[in-house]
Amino acid sequence: MTNNEIIEKINEFLVDEFEVDGSKITPDANLRETLELDSLDYVDLVVVIESNFGFKVVAQDFQNIHTFQNFYDYVIGKVAEKQTA
Repeated sequence: MTNNEIIEKINEFLVDEFEVDGSKITPDANLRETLELDSLDYVDLVVVIESNFGFKVVAQDFQNIHTFQNFYDYVIGKVAEKQTA
């Protein structure tokens, strides 16, 4: 899976799960504000990530995720780790 395919997949499930306009999802946009995430939404987001990409998400990992680009980089890195393991 290429980085672009991962980003497309992420954007698709964000639009579906969080009912956000896809045009608002840009690399520099704030993830929490754009998706209007509360604590329960974070749980939903973690479940969706784990089921779509097959890796375990650690809560502390989200401390440095502010933008969609941060989120993409996180998922891409975890997918790469999983493939090399």
